[in-house]
Amino acid sequence: MTKHQDPAPPYRGNRHRNAQELTAWHAGRVTEPVVEPTLPIVDPHHHLYGQAGDTYHYRLEDLSQDLASGHRVMGTVYMEAYHSGWREDGPPELRSVGEVDMIIRTSREPVATPHGVCRLAEGIVSDIDMMLGNAAAPVIDAHRAAAQGRLRGVRHHTTHDAGTAGRYVYNSPARLMADAQFRHGIACLDRAGLSFDAFIFHTQLGELAKLADAFPGVSFVLDHVGTMINVAEYALRREAVRPDWERGLRDLAQRPNVFLKVGGLGMPIFGFGFEHAPRPATSAELVKAWQPIIDLCIDLFGAARCMFESNFPVDKQSCGYTELWNALKTATQSRSAEERRDLFYRTACRVYQLPELQKECDQAFATGATSVQKAQT
Repeated sequence: MTKHQDPAPPYRGNRHRNAQELTAWHAGRVTEPVVEPTLPIVDPHHHLYGQAGDTYHYRLEDLSQDLASGHRVMGTVYMEAYHSGWREDGPPELRSVGEVDMIIRTSREPVATPHGVCRLAEGIVSDIDMMLGNAAAPVIDAHRAAAQGRLRGVRHHTTHDAGTAGRYVYNSPARLMADAQFRHGIACLDRAGLSFDAFIFHTQLGELAKLADAFPGVSFVLDHVGTMINVAEYALRREAVRPDWERGLRDLAQRPNVFLKVGGLGMPIFGFGFEHAPRPATSAELVKAWQPIIDLCIDLFGAARCMFESNFPVDKQSCGYTELWNALKTATQSRSAEERRDLFYRTACRVYQLPELQKECDQAFATGATSVQKAQT
């Protein structure tokens, strides 16, 4: 930064605006038609939490409104977050079972969309403390029972940063993934046949590589392309952050049991700054900013190990649901049909063990492709 440049606005975490502020901000967004409305999507990463009067919330009503935007989202994978629905009493290690109870109640009926129903939370990734070690096994059993056949994975927050970014997340102890007790917990996941979603920063990619090597039978899903920090202290040395992130990602791509969620780019921590604009970003603006990252991720991991995610409502700090999926579709228009099937639903269905949903999406894709061919002739 030169002496003539204004300093970057201070980082206030990934929830830059509260729910009420977001509603007002999104009222000014540029309305876009849906790109490729018949393309099937499985959204493998969204949250639900809070009540209407809470400062921060994203309820079924909010998600339903986003799903009604016109994209063909045929199913979702629910991702734990914000202690949503946790029990307030009972054994501490079992309190997160309340979140599973909550999402099962909430998703009892499919959500209606313009293209039919969406299977909400067809897969569930819950919060289980891996630092329980071997004692995680009965907790996994409790989550599995509560999930009624839908538990597919676990996420234990492993983000760690000693600076500003670490103040706005569940800041875990340094090198947690190397801890013997933590790894005993991962061994329980291995025996249970569950995946592990890793929410980490780009500075921790090497630690995840070692964990993946130690458990080759576990599918590790790297959330949000490894969450490249480009705010606060890191914003002053951006020229070093991108190469560090890319080196770590290249190394991780050599592990066949690591899969990549391509998304989360709307989080303020990436430093694109859309949250500071007078209105949410258009899909064209998103593509311009995100295309290099999307291309690199797919080229490194291959489409068969990448899945697009909405990360809603967190990415709502940058854009709307319509614009997010429009951007991902536009950014991959030059990719083959096979690659796009992987990116938009197949990889998610394979990793989260959703064969019936994949079959339905394949049928929908074939039908949509036939309709397009007829329209072109």
